[in-house]
Amino acid sequence: MRSRVLGAALFGLGVLALVFAGGLAFVVAPTVEQLPYDLKPTQSVAVAPNARFLQITAGKAEVVEGVELRSTISVTPDAKATSALSDPLDGEAVVWLVGQQVVRTDTNALISAYSTSLALDRQTAAAQPWDKAWLDTGNNQESVAYSGQIYKFPFGTEKKDYEIYDRDILKAVPAKFVKTQQIEGLETYQFTQEIRDEIQELPADRLTVLTSQLLKGGVTGKVHYSNTRTVWVEPATGQYLKVEEKQSKSLMSDDGQSVSILDATFTYTDDTIKSAAETSGDNRQKLQLVGVWAPIGLAVLGAVLIIAALFLLNRRPAAPAAPAPAHNPRHSASGAADDTTTEVDTNHDTTVDTSKTSAQKTE
Repeated sequence: MRSRVLGAALFGLGVLALVFAGGLAFVVAPTVEQLPYDLKPTQSVAVAPNARFLQITAGKAEVVEGVELRSTISVTPDAKATSALSDPLDGEAVVWLVGQQVVRTDTNALISAYSTSLALDRQTAAAQPWDKAWLDTGNNQESVAYSGQIYKFPFGTEKKDYEIYDRDILKAVPAKFVKTQQIEGLETYQFTQEIRDEIQELPADRLTVLTSQLLKGGVTGKVHYSNTRTVWVEPATGQYLKVEEKQSKSLMSDDGQSVSILDATFTYTDDTIKSAAETSGDNRQKLQLVGVWAPIGLAVLGAVLIIAALFLLNRRPAAPAAPAPAHNPRHSASGAADDTTTEVDTNHDTTVDTSKTSAQKTE
């Protein structure tokens, strides 16, 4: 009886373990693989040594060479804007505030800056259509239609091509998967995006000022932009571990004159790479624990408990012991001895009694 009760209890625990395993794998894990609402502000720094760039000071434009540039990008979640999202973005997207500053490291003079607000899908990290998205490159917020990946890749990044949005040309361009590579002990997927001789749109008045100051006799022109952007992505989290951009821009006037106004290769600093690797490694372990190892462990435990339970429930009870044979003194030597002793005792008693009777008669 006790084994059947124990078997039933083990069976129930085994089923419960399997239910928890399925819940972790199919309910909890997908919710973990999402951009959190309470994301901590992050910052990434890239430097471009020996750069050539355009600097405008008090309305005067000049091209500077041989100076290091430092680019700092800060990402901060906008909880208020996120809570105000409506369908179909409500619950499916988060709003980020992002800002970038580029300074020359010798003087800390500001070379360029922008700020932006955008909505990102919580799972794919791709930009989502949002009518309140804006971009400010010069104290003026303008509407912008973001698309593709920008600051992060999807959870569970695959070895395939993705589109990365480029802020200078305001559109997404494919980035091709190249290879896997180890960075700080983590496997990463390398993607490369090639942008060749695209036109960067600038306000007409600004173009006129630049052309007149940098090109002799120039009236107006266009900015031709190229960029080879390479990103190294940790696939489980989709986080950038390293980014390198080889940027070039040329101002070309309508009469064919041109001048290089940007030639720089920006690469994440060692500190940024190390910090990104540590964060990504910790998040990867959490994802694997919830999505892989914990469900497997619970499933194995549940199977073992159910097997043990079935063994106990199907085990036949032991047969009762056969009753001991009835004692018959006439069929054993010990029994005969007992009988003889009894007879002797009985006869002895009778003899004693008889003797006493005879003596009494004589008297």
